Formats: sequence, structure tokens, C-alpha cells
Amino acid sequence: MVCLQRLSVREYPDITRPVVSISTNYRGASAAVIENKITQVIEDRIAGIEGIEKITSSSVDERSNINVEFSVDRDVDSAANDIRDRISRVANALPDEADAPEIAKSDSSADPVMMLNLNADNMSALELTDYAERFVVDQLSTVPGVARVGVGGGRRYAMRIWLDRAALAARQLTVADIESSLRRENVQLPAGRLESQTREFSLRTTVGLDKEADFRALVIGRSQGNQLIRLGEVADVRLAAEDERSIMNTDGKPGVGIQIEAQSKANMLDVAQGMQKAMARVRPTLPKGMSLVVNMDNSLSIQAALHEVVIALALAFVSVLIVIYAFLGSLRATLIPAITIPVSIVATFTAMYALGYTINVLTLLALVLAIGLVVDDAIVVLENIFRRAEEGEETVVAAVNGSKEIGFAVIATTLTLAAVFIPISFLPGDIGRLFREFGFTLAASVLFSALIALTLTPMLASKANLSNIKHNKVAEAIDRFFTKFSASYERRLRGLIRRPWLIVGAVGGLMVVGGLTFHFLPSEFAPTADVGRTVVFMEAPEGASFDYTTRNAAKLEAIVDAERRQYNDIERVLLRLPGNFNGGGDVNSARIFLVLKDWHERTRSAQEIGQSIARKAGVIPGVRINTFSPGGLGRGFGKPIQASLGGPDYEQLSVWSKQLMDLAQQNPPDPDRHELQGAQAADPRLHRSQPRGRPWRVAADDRRHARDDAGLAHRDDVCRSRP
Repeated sequence: MVCLQRLSVREYPDITRPVVSISTNYRGASAAVIENKITQVIEDRIAGIEGIEKITSSSVDERSNINVEFSVDRDVDSAANDIRDRISRVANALPDEADAPEIAKSDSSADPVMMLNLNADNMSALELTDYAERFVVDQLSTVPGVARVGVGGGRRYAMRIWLDRAALAARQLTVADIESSLRRENVQLPAGRLESQTREFSLRTTVGLDKEADFRALVIGRSQGNQLIRLGEVADVRLAAEDERSIMNTDGKPGVGIQIEAQSKANMLDVAQGMQKAMARVRPTLPKGMSLVVNMDNSLSIQAALHEVVIALALAFVSVLIVIYAFLGSLRATLIPAITIPVSIVATFTAMYALGYTINVLTLLALVLAIGLVVDDAIVVLENIFRRAEEGEETVVAAVNGSKEIGFAVIATTLTLAAVFIPISFLPGDIGRLFREFGFTLAASVLFSALIALTLTPMLASKANLSNIKHNKVAEAIDRFFTKFSASYERRLRGLIRRPWLIVGAVGGLMVVGGLTFHFLPSEFAPTADVGRTVVFMEAPEGASFDYTTRNAAKLEAIVDAERRQYNDIERVLLRLPGNFNGGGDVNSARIFLVLKDWHERTRSAQEIGQSIARKAGVIPGVRINTFSPGGLGRGFGKPIQASLGGPDYEQLSVWSKQLMDLAQQNPPDPDRHELQGAQAADPRLHRSQPRGRPWRVAADDRRHARDDAGLAHRDDVCRSRP
């Protein structure tokens, strides 16, 4: 029981490889510049770190994202330290205007664990963002297992300067003059100390600009008449948002989203529970009128899955006891397996804790299966003791002789079961790592059951006075039924033995039918699951403006709202624009998260809801829309099929990727597919992979420089992976 309390809880066994992400912002830079000046430089520096399995990078406008995947036996903390050490050596080679690389022990493309919403009716988005970053983010970042706490839809304070081109030309000034003046004048410098016999003071030169008036009064040059030229004469200066091209709505109400990303090896349930406790500490400190609520919690589906398996475990135990009582006809005898089964299960937690396992769906499934196996040993021993007691032996004598008589058979069957399940744990690859805990847990429970069946079961039977037990009417009726059944079975068996060809033919026919059935059964890595949420992706043409995307996102939001009112199975609607979590300069995408009601409160699955919205949203012109319902073993937004194309340059790859896309679109759509037919998500990013010891290979996920209906060209975004 002590081991049970110390076992961690997660959805599946830990098969995730350690991942460290490197994110770098370079304001105003194109994807090509990001790749050449940042991504390529960082990749070349970190490529030789020990234990790297794969490097995947994505270069988009204004942002570089690099995911470094390590071998499963590499410690993620040590890997992150190695990455930081290499990055520190390459910092001088990066552009001066680029932000310092941000390193996190998580996958930058992974799905957040939780998404929170911070709103207040009496605050603007600027004020909400400022409060969130100064008072909320830091407190939430201290939760164990959290890799990054990001603010989505936020607007940070910045001094915005809109230059008047005509005024600059009239004064013979350029933008570079403005920039150099700002860098030169807006500084704070140390100025030494002022010392006396009893006191000393630290001095600093403060010429920092804080207010709009300070910036307007900034001298940026002199006219031909030696008159001072101030910034306010050639520009409009206002304190406003650093970036106004972002939106975060919850059920149509604007707010600031806070997304919680877990470390690559962290337990999602522990992170979610720690976040709930942290939010409970933060809420009392919020100003009046401000609220902090959970918009989406991806751990709820995990908790629900574990809850269902626990219910199955309890039902299996109760069902076993009912069957035993029906056949033995004695409550006193039924109490013996009612004690020995839980003891065998609880003893298994000792082995799980010693092996470093967790309580997850597969280990609980092993315990559910173990109930049907561990009861076999107890039943065999108990029934033999019970039979000898009915024949007149004393209870203690029957317990000793009965367990001794059947002990060899119990040991043999137990070792046979262990020999069946233990090899499952040695399967290679991800399957082996996924079922390793399942096989060893089941084998451990069976081995403990043999020990208990030969020790605890006879002891309890010796104290139960089984010789004086009277059968109830149910047990007597079952005995009469099986007596008649045995006689009928014997007659039919004798007849079949005289016709061996009939038995051989029937077995052969069953083998043929089984082989054909196996051949035609569909196969997949994991079954589809409903985790209680659906994501709607909208992508406008490359180069689309923020207003263009916003208008179409409003249309999509109206369709989702109509769907919500019609079926009443959507609990919350979260709109994020831009749709990517990783940032960047593109504003041509939007993402809507549909948090669905509890499973028992709706009649449609997440996949059906996604199909319905995709069909209705197909009427929106000029955008591509598809839906995705995460489930099964994969919680992210990965694509089920990816094609890798190799070639000497991007121009040839764009031609071949176009042909590949045309062939893919000719494929008949699957009726169960919940993506919008004819409106697949366009991801114009190109992926380049470099296996060790091989030349560069380039993989194109979609078209590049392809014109769409709106006549806007796709941007040259570059992604690379290095296995």
C-alpha cells in the first residue's frame, strides 16, 4: 500500500523521447533570412551533441523553431544543459537585432497541457497582458514539470512611432537617422560613485525616454539653419501595443490566453494538478473584476480514461466473486478468494514501484486481466480443499493435503502464464516500450497469486470449517445442471471420437475462416478515441492581411456558434488568431478549439462534430478549413501520412511536390475522414532532412509558390529535420 501511494499516475507508459526546443525571434526577417542567419547556424553548432536522434527545424517569417530529439536513455536536464552550452558559443554569430534563443525542455509543436483565460471587464488587452506577465506567469511557471508558460492574444506596451515620409524628405532625414538617434539617446549608463568621509552614493546617467512627450522632444538632427529637429515634427508617437495582430476570444469575449506547456518527460496529470493548486493561490490576489479560469484541460480525458479502467477493475472483481459464490454455494468459502485476490493485486504494486513503473491505462488493464488469472490459483486450491472436506476429512487435514496435492499443478500453470506474458515486455521499438509495463505487471501478479494460493488460501480454508457448509438452492441447481450437461457432453464426445475426420475438417475450416478474417480486418496503431475536444483550422492564402483573416475567422466562428446552439454539445469555443502557437509574422491562419461537454451529456462524438462543422464551413470562399479530433496514443496535431521528396534545390522540389499533391487529391476520400473534402490544410512549409552520412534530402508537405483563388502567392517557408 505504501508503494501504491508513491506510484505516479499517467495515461500511458513513458515512451516519449527527451526533446529540447530552441526558439529564436528575429523581428521583420523573412523565412529565408531566418533559415540562413539563425536556423542553419544553430543546427551546425548543436549537431554533434551526444545522444541526438533527430533535429527538426521550422523557419517562418520572424521566427525559428528547432526541436532536438534525444535517445530515450538520455537525461533531459543534461541534454538541455548541453544545448545551452553550445548556444552560448554561437550567440555572437547571430544577428544583433535577433532575440536571444529561448531553450525549453519541451516540444515546441506539442499540444499545451492546459489553456487558461484571464479577462476583466474593466481592463484593456494591454493592461491584461501587462498584469499577466508581471504577476501571473511567474507564479504558474514554478509548477514542477512546466516547461513554458506563454501568453496568447496578448498585447504588450510599446512606444509606437509612425514616420511621415514627406516630413523626413523635407528635412533630408532617413529612417536610419531616427534609429541611430533612439539608440544613442535612449540609454542608462553607470557613472561611478560619489564618496565622502561618511557616505557614498552610486551614480548613473539617466537619459531614458519614458513618456510620449519625451520621445516627441527627442532631437534627431539639425536643419540647414542649425535649428533642432525633433522627432515629433516628423512622426506620430503613441504608447500602444507592440503587436496588434493577435486575437484570443472565449465564447466571443476577448481576453488573454495563458497556455501551459509541459516538459517532454513530465507527467501531464501531475502538471495539471499542480497548476490547479497554483491557480487557487493566484485567484485571491487578482484585482476586482478579473477572473482566471481554465479554458481547456487536456488531462481531463486522461482522468476519465483511468476512471473507466478502475470501474472495470471493480466490476471484474465483483463478477468473479458472484461466479464463485454461485458455484460454491457458500458465503464463507467465497470470502477466501475475496481476500486473496486483493492481496495478490496489492502485492503487485511492490514490484511496479521497484521497477519504476506508473499507474496507467495499460498497467490497470493488466490488473483487470490479472483478476481473472490470479483467481484461478485460489479457486483450484480452494476447490480441492473443499472437495476433500466434503468427503469427510477434517478441515485442517483437508487444507494441508489438498494444497499439497494440487501445489505442483499451481506452480506449473503459474510459470506457464509468466512465460507467456514476460516476452511481451521485450518487444523491440515503441511497441515494446509501450507494453513493457503491461507484461511485467501481469507476470508479477500471477507469480504473487501462486505464492498466496499455496500459503494464505490453505490457512484461511483451515479456519473456515468447510465440512459443515450447507449449499444454497442456487448452487444445488447449478450442480444439477452441470451433472446433466456432463452426461450430454460425454455422449456427444464419444460420437465425435468415432468420426475423427469430422473434427479435423471442422478445425481446418475454422483456421481458413480465421485466416481470411485476419486478412481483411483493417489495422491501425491505436484505435480512435474521443478526448472531448475538436480543433478547427482555418488558413487564408499566403500574404493575406490581418483584416482579411479576421473577417473570415468571424464567419467561421458564426458557423461554429450556430452548430453549438443547434446541438448543445459544445461547452466552450476558443478562437486564436494567428493559429500557430509558436509565434511568427504570419497572420493568415486561425484556430478554433471546441471544448465539448462531458461524454454522457452529448450524443455525437468529437469526430462527428468535426465532420459537421467542416461540411458547413466549406461555403466560406478564399480560405482552407479542416478539422482534427486528437485521440488514441497521439495527442498532438501530427499528420497521419507524410511524404519525403529529395532533390538538388527547392525549385525542382516545388514542381514535384505539386505533382504529388495532385495525385493525393485524386485519391477517393475516406467516408470516415473528418477533414473537409477538397479543402485540405495548405502547409506551404518545406522540410529538409539530413540522415547521418547521407546528402541533404528535402521533403515537401505541400505546394510552394502556388497561387490560390485569391491570387496571393505562398511564402517560402523552410522546415528541416536531421535524423
